[in-house]
Amino acid sequence: MNSSAPLRVGLVGYGVGGAIFHAPLIAAHPQLELTAVVTANPERQQQVRADHPGAAVVDDMDALLHRELDVVVVASPNRTHVELATAALDAGLPVVVDKPFTPTAHEGRRLIEHARRAGQMLTVFQNRRWDSDIRTVRKLLDSGELGRVHRFESRFERWSPTPKPTWRDSGGAEDVAGILYDLGSHLIDQALQLFGPVATVYAEIDCRRPGVGADDDTFVALTHTNGVRSHLWMSKLAARSGPRFRVLGDRATFTKHGVDPQEAALRAGGTPRDAGWGREPEEDWGELGVGADTRRIPSEPGAYQDFYDGVVACLRDGAPPPVDPADAVAALDVIAAARRAAAEITVERLI
Repeated sequence: MNSSAPLRVGLVGYGVGGAIFHAPLIAAHPQLELTAVVTANPERQQQVRADHPGAAVVDDMDALLHRELDVVVVASPNRTHVELATAALDAGLPVVVDKPFTPTAHEGRRLIEHARRAGQMLTVFQNRRWDSDIRTVRKLLDSGELGRVHRFESRFERWSPTPKPTWRDSGGAEDVAGILYDLGSHLIDQALQLFGPVATVYAEIDCRRPGVGADDDTFVALTHTNGVRSHLWMSKLAARSGPRFRVLGDRATFTKHGVDPQEAALRAGGTPRDAGWGREPEEDWGELGVGADTRRIPSEPGAYQDFYDGVVACLRDGAPPPVDPADAVAALDVIAAARRAAAEITVERLI
């Protein structure tokens, strides 16, 4: 691997994940080159050529693996993650897998072991670790201004009352579809990163919109082993969203509305090279305080580019991967427990 030339990236999939998140971040990185993209959809093939004219377009994974590459990014439908990541590892290539990592924790552990035996990097695109708001919460926790936190409330709520004719809405368990796998993978990962392992899980999982085959309105309650309780909401049927975060401590509360600006910027054609990337305007900052005695807390800038910085550092310098895939397995254990808890109307104990 030439240490000066950009790392050649093969991207599998050009749906929302591939087109909106991965491709722009890869193309904007000075040490990465978007070399080839896999998509069999003619319209998406045309879009790749328009968006990234220097990238080759291929129909399938076999064609991709016949090209000279340094790393493969799997951003295909969830049900295909294991098969495609395994093929890349077997070809001697390091792999980035979009979330949710695998359909089950068992498959995740097997894939991690497969990567270990192959001697290749395996990491998971948990990009929401680099959201502006969660980075701000982390800074507040480290500062001690909240005191001892006892409750963490976190929401991803959207208004999409009409289901879309895609596997994300119409798919079943075999498609790894639904909002718990989609947005819940982020919310659970953030809670685990902030407050550690989980002892018990309770959940309410519903399909609210007519015709959907996967959950679209879900609540998960976690009790961490340190006593913190995380309450996590995710919905596609929220006409008005609640606070993105409410963090309760014994000295103060932090409340934050609105969402990190990076996804909207990427959808609008922005990249991390843009001035002011990831920065929120002051009117969107959260508030810290007690009762009416509050002050605005400047939001930390969002930094999705840091994920791919971590990929480069891992492949070039032997640094740890930016996301340990074992963290994604821990989140999948929680998702499985939530599904059992909701089905049986009980509380699942993990520890």
